[in-house]
Amino acid sequence: MTQSRAVAAARPVFAGWRIMRSDAGRLWATRERPFPAAVEEAGAHRTVDADDLVELCQAIAVQEGIAEGTAR
Repeated sequence: MTQSRAVAAARPVFAGWRIMRSDAGRLWATRERPFPAAVEEAGAHRTVDADDLVELCQAIAVQEGIAEGTAR
């Protein structure tokens, strides 16, 4: 994956996440800032992948939900 394969149109939707498309067409997202250690220990992943933008959005939402739940 390269920066030139970034899905620029998706950036505003996923603030704080870098979105990329692999050479095989799969979407990947990496959180620009790592989660705190406690959030990672609770199961959050900094990088997720999916077949399409809807699935990627859901994967990101799950990770952010884990982070939110851990912060409480």
